Amino acid sequence: MQGTLALCGTPIGNLGDISKRLAETLSAADVIYAEDTRRAGKLLNHLGISKPVRSMFAGNERSRAAEIGERLSAGQFVAVVTDAGMPVISDPGALAVELASAMGATITVIPGPSAVSAALAASGFSGDRYVFEGFLPRKGRERSERLSRLVGDERTMVFFASPKRLAKDLHD
Repeated sequence: MQGTLALCGTPIGNLGDISKRLAETLSAADVIYAEDTRRAGKLLNHLGISKPVRSMFAGNERSRAAEIGERLSAGQFVAVVTDAGMPVISDPGALAVELASAMGATITVIPGPSAVSAALAASGFSGDRYVFEGFLPRKGRERSERLSRLVGDERTMVFFASPKRLAKDLHD
């Protein structure tokens, strides 16, 4: 019997936003894969949960996805968390989902706070039609081509930005 992969939305700045379902899911997991094990440790500590935590970030996502596949084949319940927000949304997790889907494992999503919807709600711009662009490429032709393609778009646009690159992103 295949296991279950749970994609867990985590608080985006306030641990008070933890849902009861998130706490129950993390408590039930056999193992938790986290973008940053230190941040996951703080979250688990806050909830009083002690579970094995493995790292899964951009640099090791492929090998960790294979590891998750082995655990799912063994019938385990695997949770994935990122630093803040939802796995896969500008964060690791897509490869694990692709593998879990291909092998017929159960995939479940534990919704949580969303930086995209929070930013859109607070922006004062219309949320009727919007596009999420994630992070812009850091520099070069790919960056300028992406921005050029967006110039005439009339939808509200939501971008993620690193504090270190925010001024340059706004300027461009």
